Amino acid sequence: MLHVSDDITIQDWELTESFMRASGPGGQNVNKVATAVELRFEAARSPSLSPAIKARLKRLAGRRWTKDGAIVIQCDETRSQIRNREIARSRLADLVVRATVVPKRRIATKPTKGSVRRRLAEKKARSEVKSLRGKISDE
Repeated sequence: MLHVSDDITIQDWELTESFMRASGPGGQNVNKVATAVELRFEAARSPSLSPAIKARLKRLAGRRWTKDGAIVIQCDETRSQIRNREIARSRLADLVVRATVVPKRRIATKPTKGSVRRRLAEKKARSEVKSLRGKISDE
């Protein structure tokens, strides 16, 4: 069981871990031991997440969200399988916590009349400067 926050706890049946050999440095250990972790969380079927949190989680997960509604997190940072499991679980917990934050709604505003006037006056001045840079005619 993965405790994310006071309200959200992910059950063991929602998580699937598979282990594979990691790439990178590590000598013979890399060829012998399956230390890399692939953590799969069935987010779409999770009863502990509300539909709004699931929608935000899908947007935050990006490429890690699969077509069948699962989040796949891979970790092969360390040479220890236990440490990689901990890192993958903490990444998942952080992702779910970020999805619980409701974004602030943006309030549409209009520019003030004074700022519009100043902007147009500056545009007119720049236009005048640039038009004076043209070629001088012989007439």
